Amino acid sequence: MIDTQRAADAVSPLDRIRQAYQPRLPRGLSGSIRLHLDPEPLVSDYPAQILEEFPNSLNKPVVRFVQGEGGLTTEAITVGVVFSGGQAPGGHNVIAGLLDALKSANPESRLIGFLDGPIGIVKDNWIELTPELVQAYRNTGGFDMIGSGRDKIEKAADLAACKKTLESHNARGLVVIGGDDSNTNAAVMAEYFLQQKSSVQVIGAPKTIDGDLKNDLIDASFGFDTAAKVYSELAGSICRDSASARKYYHFIRLMGRAASHVTLEVALQIHPNLTIISEEAEAAQWTLEQVVDQIVDVVVRRSAAGKNYGVIVIPEGLLEFLADVKVMISELSDILAADESHIKTLKRRTDRVDYFNQKMSPAAAATYAFLPDSIQLTLLKRDKHGNIPLSQVETEELLMGLVSQKLKALKSEGKYSGSFSPLGHFFGYEGRCVQPSNFDADYCYALGYTGAQLIRGGVTGYTISAQNLAAPVEDWQMGGVPVTSMLVIEQRKGKPKPVIKKTLVDLQRGPFRYFASHRGDWVEKDAFLYPGPIQYFGPSDVCDARTKTLELEAED
Repeated sequence: MIDTQRAADAVSPLDRIRQAYQPRLPRGLSGSIRLHLDPEPLVSDYPAQILEEFPNSLNKPVVRFVQGEGGLTTEAITVGVVFSGGQAPGGHNVIAGLLDALKSANPESRLIGFLDGPIGIVKDNWIELTPELVQAYRNTGGFDMIGSGRDKIEKAADLAACKKTLESHNARGLVVIGGDDSNTNAAVMAEYFLQQKSSVQVIGAPKTIDGDLKNDLIDASFGFDTAAKVYSELAGSICRDSASARKYYHFIRLMGRAASHVTLEVALQIHPNLTIISEEAEAAQWTLEQVVDQIVDVVVRRSAAGKNYGVIVIPEGLLEFLADVKVMISELSDILAADESHIKTLKRRTDRVDYFNQKMSPAAAATYAFLPDSIQLTLLKRDKHGNIPLSQVETEELLMGLVSQKLKALKSEGKYSGSFSPLGHFFGYEGRCVQPSNFDADYCYALGYTGAQLIRGGVTGYTISAQNLAAPVEDWQMGGVPVTSMLVIEQRKGKPKPVIKKTLVDLQRGPFRYFASHRGDWVEKDAFLYPGPIQYFGPSDVCDARTKTLELEAED
């Protein structure tokens, strides 16, 4: 049950001040506007499975806004909105922009919010989002206005229930605020409604703090700016503590299982002594031991310079990108599928290693033997989907233990004489629900405003696009990109499935190139930067600063 009294009863001084902040809009969304459809479809060559599953949603053009009258309905309409997936700073402003745009076009238009995620549509669990209710949540963090959930609307019965719910409200459209999976799900719903001859339109808004929902038409997903700045503040403070105490090595693991955008951005913000980027590790076919050796090398070099302290930054999903770990997990999964009950009876580490030596390839067995005993045990089970729970491994703890072992060996050989006192940190949930930065407050408001115009213009099966985000807000270019143009076929739970492809760190683009050209200077020097907390007031170059990622990509 959503507590709509929260805003009235528990408002901090910052909440109260931020509620008065008026997000800025791009020029392209002001005044009289109409939709412009590019003359050619964005994509015309689709995989066979997408052709089969989305016959009514294909061959659509990019939608842009131009000045002029016509094409956007001014009649009173009802629109639904739902949060889908994990939280990201700024979500409430998507709703605020959506409501303001609808009310500006016709004060009688209504916005209804489905509670606790997509399941709220299935169960017709909703509240009306009035200006009075939404006002209390403007420019605030979290998704607590209506809650969120990770349910996927894919089964025929659920899709039919959603159609029934939305049509019972006479809804013109639905805005799905979510990441790549949620926008894929929005495409599934849009296709179903088209097949059923329903007039309900579906529009997606690009959300994820991981920063991997981006492409040529979507510069950034919302929430990345704020979350990366929060992690940079925390990690920067750790850098200052390291340089002050001068006795600890801090290993910082950051959000991002599939992509290292957050880790790269934080590295650009704080200049740690060593940063591992998953995409580089995969491209270079690094092994776990090679990563450990890189860290050991940094520790030894800094020790020789009289510095037995430092900061190491790693992405959450690093292990899944390492060549030997991928092979080991693949072989371990096959062996567990056949012999899981027997393997669980092998309590001694030596017995397990001996067993896997018999079953695995020599390289995979060596990788397994390299792991600490506790992690070997963690990997002797499978989750409900039959996968090895690699995500349960605390990578920073693993690396700290393996580095310690290597350093002890070097010390016994007389090749290292320093001290090594590691401390581990994981920064994840700290960045998901904070007050959005001015950038995300503006961006999310523009996303919501754009979503309303796309629905008023009659299009469906689109994700809101945003370009030129490194420029001042007035120059942002908002529009819509057909979701089917972003779909690829990937294996999910052992089956091929259309999904929006995650965008990983591009090693050829400006952000990584800048990082690669400067990181050598950060190893032995204390070149730490301390960006501090998000600033909502003050000079524009502080409170309106873009991420380094956006700035450097804009220079490409």
